[in-house]
Amino acid sequence: MILRNLLVGLENIKARGNLDIDIKEIQNDSRKVEKGDLFVAIKGFVSDGHQYIDEVIKKGAVAVMVQEDCIDLTKTIIPEEVTIVMLPDTRRGLAISSTNYFGNPSSKFRLIGVTGTKGKTTTTFMIKEILEKAGKKVGLMGTIATYINGKRLEDSDRTTPESIEIQRTFSKMVEQGVEYVVMEVSSQSLKLHRVDGCEFDLCLFTNLSEDHISEKEHPDMKDYFESKLKLFEMCKLGIVNTDDLYGSKIPRLFPNNKITTYGIDNFANLLAKDITITNSYVDFRVKLTTRNERVKVGIPGRFSVYNSLAAICVAQKIGIDSEIIKEALLSVRVPGRSELVDNKLELPIMIDYAHSPESLQNILQAVKSYTRGRVISVFGCGGDRDKGKRPIMGEISGKIADFTFITSDNPRTEKPEDIIKEIEEGIKKTKGKYKVVVDRTKAIEQAIKMASKRDIIVLAGKGHEPYQEIQGVKHPFDERIIVKDIIDKLQNTKK
Repeated sequence: MILRNLLVGLENIKARGNLDIDIKEIQNDSRKVEKGDLFVAIKGFVSDGHQYIDEVIKKGAVAVMVQEDCIDLTKTIIPEEVTIVMLPDTRRGLAISSTNYFGNPSSKFRLIGVTGTKGKTTTTFMIKEILEKAGKKVGLMGTIATYINGKRLEDSDRTTPESIEIQRTFSKMVEQGVEYVVMEVSSQSLKLHRVDGCEFDLCLFTNLSEDHISEKEHPDMKDYFESKLKLFEMCKLGIVNTDDLYGSKIPRLFPNNKITTYGIDNFANLLAKDITITNSYVDFRVKLTTRNERVKVGIPGRFSVYNSLAAICVAQKIGIDSEIIKEALLSVRVPGRSELVDNKLELPIMIDYAHSPESLQNILQAVKSYTRGRVISVFGCGGDRDKGKRPIMGEISGKIADFTFITSDNPRTEKPEDIIKEIEEGIKKTKGKYKVVVDRTKAIEQAIKMASKRDIIVLAGKGHEPYQEIQGVKHPFDERIIVKDIIDKLQNTKK
């Protein structure tokens, strides 16, 4: 594509050289640059793409996009035949030029964006299930993986990919006739312009709570919330959770947007009533089309009601039949999100991605509220991550769970024993019973041996991840397989 055409929609451009040259590919990774490419230099948190300009020119880049506050062109020697494009923000430059390069794919299907601290993944899977049950061709992009028409394309390494990857995937979805795309939209992707150029038809806000507050993410809750709100600036049709403190503010902040609300406790357009929660499902009454009907969801917990209400709002906007909605919500399963593992011993074993203090507290409190027996918690904390949350999570599990197995998660470059000691500092503040079992497989096995059918085992932290990362190596570790193998071994031992 001609470089000039790639820049359509960008403002405050300064350029030197020929804008009518043909661009083979757009790259923001210097290692991937080939002859004829445009290289977009991004100043990241770890490295600065501007440092690799000499390297990409030697590889054959015919144009470079640079950020005006990141480079001094009087001190940088760039050959005359290489076109320089300077912008205020190259992250936005990458997003818009990528959108142009792939022919603005999101304008060719209906794009549903889901943002919020919790519930994004489950809600997107619920929407996907409803749409597929209605016979629609659906794409999904989110924390777990990317799906196109029911096929799992690839696992994800972040909630929302870099802008060029988003547009490339959208282009594949268009090629395969996708009609609807459901997308998890992280606050980082909004703040860092990854979704600029995306044409959202419908946006959804689940909730907001303290998370992602760090030097590399958001300095405070104000910045976190304002980043989320950018989605509502990009889309006039919205859905929000009115029970959430932050969500309840959105209709007032966007008076010109058409916003539908849902909730349980506060006034909303869609309300759930008469809620029943068991250790295998939730059941509630809600108005579908013109009458109140009971909806049963095969994912237990009060939060499951909220996620279901959000998905119902989307389905109703699209015009999906109520029977299809009910059928889809009953059958939907989300990898690693309150996922009940079928097993021969018929023990309630739940896998959940809870890896922060709040998410661990939420899942343990949720199962505690409906479990007749004991709550057995099995968890650890990831290495090379926020150390401050380790004793907090230990204290949470000690206070809520009836028994805790403190074990390894993804230790990465740290020693598992060191991480566990920091978790122990918190659990020792409580009267909670616990045991340290460093090997996660052995910890799961001991939990299974301890449990009865009245109890529930919560395997927290790993969720959908099929690996355990130790010293830079990802070893196969799928907890569904681990559980099956342990139970098979136990049954064979009894024979």
